Amino acid sequence: MKPRDLLLALAAVVVWGINFVVIEVGLEGVPPLLLSALRFFFVAVPAIFVLGGPRVPWRYVVGVGLALGVAKFGLLFIAMDHGVPAGLASLVLQSQVIFTVLIAITVLRERPRPAHLVGIAIACAGIVLIVLDRKLSAPLGALVLVIVAGASWSISNTITRYAKPPDMLRFMVWISAVAVVPLLILSLLTEGPRADAEALRTIDLSGIGAIAYLAFGATLFGFGVWGYLLRQYAASTVAPFSLLVPVVGMSAAWVLRGEAVGPQQAIAAVLVIGGMACTIVRRPAPRSAVRTDDHRRHLPAPSK
Repeated sequence: MKPRDLLLALAAVVVWGINFVVIEVGLEGVPPLLLSALRFFFVAVPAIFVLGGPRVPWRYVVGVGLALGVAKFGLLFIAMDHGVPAGLASLVLQSQVIFTVLIAITVLRERPRPAHLVGIAIACAGIVLIVLDRKLSAPLGALVLVIVAGASWSISNTITRYAKPPDMLRFMVWISAVAVVPLLILSLLTEGPRADAEALRTIDLSGIGAIAYLAFGATLFGFGVWGYLLRQYAASTVAPFSLLVPVVGMSAAWVLRGEAVGPQQAIAAVLVIGGMACTIVRRPAPRSAVRTDDHRRHLPAPSK
């Protein structure tokens, strides 16, 4: 990977890791579903007129918009609003890796490699350790919501795999547009018009900054960079950087929010991240395949 692209990958990881602390800040003054709706509103509205259509079938845009925008982020924000701290949320959300592999095995009928099964077992052990941690202040129900958010993320991963969007940034913009209205409706039904109106009326600079960071930093910059990297390099080169997101998230929560990490939670973090690493490991390709791939990379692009 080129030095510039390496820095971009690390920047995206840092932005995504700190994202969890920023969510906590935003939730101090804005209800969770409204905060999520505002995040996607400011991603979608300015960019729709600049970027044009999504360039993939609409069923994929709607599917990912509901699974990722509404279910994943809606549940994550609610869970954090109910007491799941930022660092722990960044870690437990990685349960999406477990669900993504399970969907690939059961729904897509992919044959699991031993590393996949080992990774699932290790990561599951880490999640169980977190749930059984008696010193954990987060409510069990809220933790379950984060795990369900991870499952929703895995569904969106599967739909995105079928969609194969040629431009991930454009895809994210339209996903955001799909998510706004359902999130606003859910916010009005569950959080109430009065609470939403009061939050908008009294929002301060920290709330505005949090929304701006979530919209333009974590969403547009983060996914834009990630999509660019996946177009330039193999997924096996880019994917391992995602292992650093919970590391950055837990570190940022400790430094910026004073969130302590106990011994049991530290062991759980090692297990979850180690399990993720096992699912990313790829067997080296045969030399002949590498030569063929290298040869193809140097072929001239077909004329249009």
